[in-house]
Amino acid sequence: MSKTTTVASRSKTGGQASRSTNGRRGANGARAAFKPTRLKLLSPVPSDLEIAQAVKLKPILEIAEELGLKPNELELYGPYKAKVHLEVRDRLARRKNGVYVDVTAITPTPLGEGKSTTTAGLAQALGAHLGQRVFVCIRQPSQGPTFGIKGGAAGGGYSQIVPMEDFNLHLTGDIHAITAAHNLMAAAIDARMFHEREQPDDEKLFNAFCPRDKHGQRHFAEAHLRRMQRLGIRADDPDDLTPQEKRRLFRLDIDPASLTWNRVMDVNDRMLRQITIGQGPEEKGFTRATGFDITVASEIMAILALTTSLKDMRERFGRMVFGTNRAGEAVTAEDLGVAGALTVLMKDAIMPNLMQTLEGTPAFVHAGPFANIAHGNSSVVADQIALKLADYVVTESGFGADIGMEKFMDIKCRTSGLVPDVVVLVATIRALKMHGGGPKVVAGRPLDQAYIEENLALLEAGMPNMIRHIENARRFGIPVVVAVNSFATDTDAEIELVRKHAVAAGAEGAYKCTHWMHGGKGAVDLARAVIAAGKLPKDFRFLYPSEASIKEKIDTIARFYGADGVDYSEAAEQKVALYTRLGFDKLPVCMAKTHLSFTGDANIKGAPSGFRIHIRDMRASVGAGFVYTLVGMMRTMPGLPTRPVFFDVDLDLETGKVKGLF
Repeated sequence: MSKTTTVASRSKTGGQASRSTNGRRGANGARAAFKPTRLKLLSPVPSDLEIAQAVKLKPILEIAEELGLKPNELELYGPYKAKVHLEVRDRLARRKNGVYVDVTAITPTPLGEGKSTTTAGLAQALGAHLGQRVFVCIRQPSQGPTFGIKGGAAGGGYSQIVPMEDFNLHLTGDIHAITAAHNLMAAAIDARMFHEREQPDDEKLFNAFCPRDKHGQRHFAEAHLRRMQRLGIRADDPDDLTPQEKRRLFRLDIDPASLTWNRVMDVNDRMLRQITIGQGPEEKGFTRATGFDITVASEIMAILALTTSLKDMRERFGRMVFGTNRAGEAVTAEDLGVAGALTVLMKDAIMPNLMQTLEGTPAFVHAGPFANIAHGNSSVVADQIALKLADYVVTESGFGADIGMEKFMDIKCRTSGLVPDVVVLVATIRALKMHGGGPKVVAGRPLDQAYIEENLALLEAGMPNMIRHIENARRFGIPVVVAVNSFATDTDAEIELVRKHAVAAGAEGAYKCTHWMHGGKGAVDLARAVIAAGKLPKDFRFLYPSEASIKEKIDTIARFYGADGVDYSEAAEQKVALYTRLGFDKLPVCMAKTHLSFTGDANIKGAPSGFRIHIRDMRASVGAGFVYTLVGMMRTMPGLPTRPVFFDVDLDLETGKVKGLF
């Protein structure tokens, strides 16, 4: 099929397309007719929060009815959000999957390029304007950037997920559950080391773990039985254990120097990056250096995003490795006896959260791993359910295509078995000008005139960044459509230049999108291009095979960025050797790298080549199912800026409404 050559800069869809009306009632699982929410577009466009608070929301039961969900498949959290039971997949197992669309972006400016806004706007165009059954699947944002520098992350303008305040804050408590579960394990690790040190007698340690009940009988806990199976210890009665078996079973002998499990909190707090614990008098001098990561960097968050069922989640929790014993063997959450309790804390969090866009199309908001320090994609279970309920599922992978999209393909798709049909690459004129050598873009400061006046030479110089992202996406064998998230200052000549280079690089087309200003109507031409691209043949392939070594995988990804090689610190070399010895080398690799450059240096823009990637350290997220590298000075706990955006957030005490969220 020939490439699309027209620029979608003038939407001429005056009316609504006809819509499917199959089914009448949601109570029996039949679909009701979809009724879009009409937008009252204002100019100038009000703040995101004002728009979100002005829209009339559909009750979440109405959203569910339109999808064909049954009432007993929902857990309601007020009138406008609900969790959806995973059993829906079983009921709809024979239904054909919808078209699977991943929205990604070129390398962004610090302001972001409107990827979430485009995701919501595209879904609104497909559903409210083209009559398609559509579902948005998007991440839940961390409160760290929400109160730090980014503000709300529900989309923007007239393309948002609502209720916007709920989306950006507590939602249904999933991130809080992760925080509680992660820190329970952290406490369990230190308590276990403390008590083993305080109790050198193996028999007394055995008595503590298997006390006699009131009938004089001892019993194995579920965790003991699982560890016994791994160790090859066979006994029905604890009293039948030999002294050697008691020591192997109950004394973990954790090496404190090997620990990789920090504590977490969902706040940007640079002062907690490194701390000393155990300074109280009752800890008897058992101090050690540790630190905090942000909650969304927790392996438990990664597991929530990649798991496929409660059983799978329980097994993944058990496999989480937090260090080694003094013999150099991996020690897991199952060995610690805490995996079952973690599952209990997370049993509700595994269900996706059902919400809606401003135009009433359904949305799943579920899981929120950072894309630069984790794998940056919403949950597998949300996508699996949505693909059975809709004709089109629009999901988003975090930051640029070198970060979130690569991890979507090589980690998420490898785990889920799902194959994407279309990649939508979001670009902005301002970001391309920045990559062409434009002045520095700083959040909170006015843009330089170079970004708001026509400058074709500067724009032309920045095109290699977009071209590399298009070529990289096509390496996975998937059609690419470019969405030009347009600002009022963009000119027709600038957008035509983007289209020209996008098509030459292999994209199916490039389309001017005004969904921020016009809602779904402003993304109709993009939506039509996505429908057309979804019908094209694809030849999906991973970037590397699972059988490749850790270093081979890292080298492949680095060359995907444009690097000509990789350098390892001594600590990273040791981790490569350790993880290979422990059998983790067959896992995919998650690169923790800045999102602001193809390189490990955020200051290097464009599409550089000939650079090297420096691996500072590595960690193994065995439960999640990947090894991740720390590239350069990438941190797992962000810090607050001088003027955080929480300065603007408050509560209107007259109305009870949130103010200043974004």
